[in-house]
Amino acid sequence: MTIEIHMPALSPTMEEGNLAKWHVKEGDDVTSGDVIAEIETDKATMEVESIDDGVVGKIAVAEGTEGVKVGTVIAVLLEEGESASDIKATAAAAPAATPAKPAESAAKAEAEQAEPPKVAPATQAPAAGGRIKASPLAKRLAKDAGLDLSTLTGSGPGGRIVKADVESTSKTAAAPAAAAVGGAVAVAVAGPEGDAPFEEVKLSNMRKTIARRLTESKQSVPHFYLTVDIELDKLLKLRAEVNAQLDPAKVSVNDFIIKACALALRDVPEANVQFGGDVMRHYSRSDISVAVATDGGLVTPVVRAAEGKSIGAIAAEMKELASKARDNKLMPEDYTGGTFTISNMGMMGIKEFSAVINPPQGAILAVGAGIETPVVRDGAITTATMMSVTLSCDHRAIDGAVGAKLLGAIKGYLEKPLSILV
Repeated sequence: MTIEIHMPALSPTMEEGNLAKWHVKEGDDVTSGDVIAEIETDKATMEVESIDDGVVGKIAVAEGTEGVKVGTVIAVLLEEGESASDIKATAAAAPAATPAKPAESAAKAEAEQAEPPKVAPATQAPAAGGRIKASPLAKRLAKDAGLDLSTLTGSGPGGRIVKADVESTSKTAAAPAAAAVGGAVAVAVAGPEGDAPFEEVKLSNMRKTIARRLTESKQSVPHFYLTVDIELDKLLKLRAEVNAQLDPAKVSVNDFIIKACALALRDVPEANVQFGGDVMRHYSRSDISVAVATDGGLVTPVVRAAEGKSIGAIAAEMKELASKARDNKLMPEDYTGGTFTISNMGMMGIKEFSAVINPPQGAILAVGAGIETPVVRDGAITTATMMSVTLSCDHRAIDGAVGAKLLGAIKGYLEKPLSILV
């Protein structure tokens, strides 16, 4: 019997993914454990292994296809003695695909139409009085351009008028000059927002998830912010001494910050919480998410139980996690389930900023650069390396006094760094 390979759920929340690459082609022999494809989720690109032996009889979903639903048949394996006719027989017996529901969002409908129209006989739009099939975006663009939809020719499925049809006949458009290059579409026409040239780049699953989650956070989570300045000179001196003893691993200031936050959450357990609607989740362990910048956007791998790990262990773990993040190799267990987040932009020269809470967490610490600053001690002016940090708190879970207590504990550990090592 033929063996169907389905789009796997590679994380607990995954509903769809992009089929980034096939490592096999039709006719190839595969054995259990062979890597057959790469799937792009909202966090990483992950390899998919075959769990059966057989011959690749059919590639059902082409490489580069986006938005493939979990459970979709992406390939078919043939067992010994089977042929392509067995695949056809299986397909004939399978139920027809369910049509898309009319209530699909405009964004999803437009995404399906964003592909350049395939070469096919043009289908005329219905005559006046008939129903005109057009995507929501095409209707809006036509209205902005003053075009009558009934005069346009639809190139989409069933004669549906799509974005490309409106742009090709727009009164304000110049000669079509869109060119697909490396996933970007260069546009040289006047858009409804102005006439400046622009390019459109399709969003990755990661970027879509970042946009959705952070919009949700700012709209639904009542943020408040607390800022303190922390003197770093003792920490920098201790770091230099620690690094002189380590070979080859080196400890960064961020590693000290991770440990300080973990210890502070242990000391102020009422801040290690998350709001859960009609419950409050209190965590007995400090699982620290750390924002890492990648080409696709920010990801937040987690250092679990950081309060019980040495600085050297945290440094080695963060180096591995950051490398995996930049190579899109993080597994779901690497980035899910943190209780608190650190976002450090100090290495980019940013003095101070406020970060958006990473839901469902209750707080995030924004870390700025250490800057040599004039300070007054015993009536005399001297200099010290000062670092501004801002704690963003979910007011539903953390009150101002609790946030201040947590921030004070973090400051205490960083200004007395020997306490971090004991």
